[in-house]
Amino acid sequence: MKHVVLSAATAVLWMGVAGASFAADADLEKGKALFLSNAAPACAVCHTLQDAGSAGTIGPDLDELKPDAARIKKVLQEGMGVMPSYADSLDDASRDAIAAYVVHATGGGK
Repeated sequence: MKHVVLSAATAVLWMGVAGASFAADADLEKGKALFLSNAAPACAVCHTLQDAGSAGTIGPDLDELKPDAARIKKVLQEGMGVMPSYADSLDDASRDAIAAYVVHATGGGK
């Protein structure tokens, strides 16, 4: 019986890890979709990001800048320079997804 309990606990632990990975992957996919076209205006119009295949020249090259999530969220919330605020057009979860995607794609914040 001890073996069965241990196996069940291992299965629950594994499912939790797999579920977290799936959620993270879903957030990254959502962030990439928002970056490419679902945000208005789309981030890809202004920013270069190799993972997204974008080559915008109005905003900074995100591959070079490698911003951390806090910086991305702040700029999405408040805007900066010619970049508009997305506070009214994107909810917190969407802004978080974009930040997670850009950090993942650039290795930002390291």
